[in-house]
Parts: sequence; C-alpha cells; structure tokens
Amino acid sequence: MRFVIIGAGRVGLRTARVLREEGHEVTLVERDEPRVRRARNEGFTVVESDGAREDTLEEAGVGDADAVGALTGDLNVNFTACMIAKHHGCRTVLRIDEAYREKIYRKYAEEVDEVIYPERLGAIGAKNALLGGTIRAIADVEEHLQVVELTITEAAPVNGYTISELELPADSRVLAFGKRDGDLELPGEDESLEVGDRLVVLADFEVLSDVRQLLVGETPSEAVANAASGSSSGAGGVN
Repeated sequence: MRFVIIGAGRVGLRTARVLREEGHEVTLVERDEPRVRRARNEGFTVVESDGAREDTLEEAGVGDADAVGALTGDLNVNFTACMIAKHHGCRTVLRIDEAYREKIYRKYAEEVDEVIYPERLGAIGAKNALLGGTIRAIADVEEHLQVVELTITEAAPVNGYTISELELPADSRVLAFGKRDGDLELPGEDESLEVGDRLVVLADFEVLSDVRQLLVGETPSEAVANAASGSSSGAGGVN
C-alpha cells in the first residue's frame, strides 16, 4: 500500500517508520529543513514543501496513494491536506491535538475518515487509522508476536461458532471478546461469534495468516500477503 504522510515531526516520522517496517511505501511531506534532512537520512522520500498545497501533494503521489495522514501540529494545514486528499479519492486521517474541544473534533470528524489524538494513540494507532478495515494491530509484543483485534465477517469460516468451538492454530490464543459495538471482555465459552463481533488475539507472525483466514475469511493467498505486509481488509479504497 502507498501512503502520504504530511509532517515529519515526532508523530509523522514514527508513523512512517511503522508503516515502512511492515512493507508499505511511504512518502513524507515536510517544509522544515532539519526535519526533512533527518527523514531523508533515514531513507525516506520527502517532498520539501507546504502540505496544504495541492501541487505539493500531487508531487508526493496523492493520486496513487491509498491514504493520506495529515499529522502536523497545525490543524489548518492538516484539514486542508485532508480535503485535497479526499478530492483525489484517498482515505484521510486528521491529527487534532488535545487542546481542541469536543465541538471542534465533531466538526472535523464529519469531513474526514478518521480523527486521531496522537498524544493518546501513538504511532501504531495512527498506522491503524490509515489502514482502516477489519484487522487492527494493537501491539508488537516481541519480534515474532503481535496482538491483533479482528472483526468477524460474513465470509469468516467461524461465523456462527461459539468460543468453545473455535480452534485457532497453535501459537495463538484469544485474549478478549466483544459483541458488535460492545465492550471487550474476557471470553466466555458459550459466546457465539457473529458478524461485527471482535476478538483480540495474541499470535505468532508465522500463524497470523491462518488466524486471518479463520476470523476474517480471507483467501489463503490474501491472508499470507496481508499478514506479511501488515495491511487490513474490509475498508473500501485502502485494501
């Protein structure tokens, strides 16, 4: 997947690193010369210009991008970049700081795909917001272990099973379960798995593709490719 990140500061650069580590293509947009130099020293492609300009975003490849993350500390720049990206058909993620009140949050939330508070969310959360979909990475526990939240789909082979009937691959286990729009809780054996329900699973990277096939219903080839790249399925325009 291709991403354009506006802002190579703390939030933007960390998010870019996470995405690149998972095999995605990332272009950064930044106008501050020291930040541009730092990002380029780390091997990133950087467009040195104003992220609120359409020609800048076009140079960064917004026309071919799956999503744009406007992650600067300037709300006006972020919102303008998201509106340009939306015009180009991209998924849009808008950074908004804690200082802004709920009224402002609601105003902008109606115009973009997702609004994030990086002070709460962190880089892995910003990455999830960009990916969207039915699979959400929560934490990398060790180099080979990841905690993921998966949403049951109609295509999932386990749709209609109970927790007790669920047989995950070795080296994976269910940590929590939540009904659609409900809170996550410790799983009960008699809970039934229905479309929209969520499971939090701890899994070795080697079996993540098998877990995805069971709980999300991806084909074997899709599951292997997506598990390797860290991408999510089920979000229009960003798969």
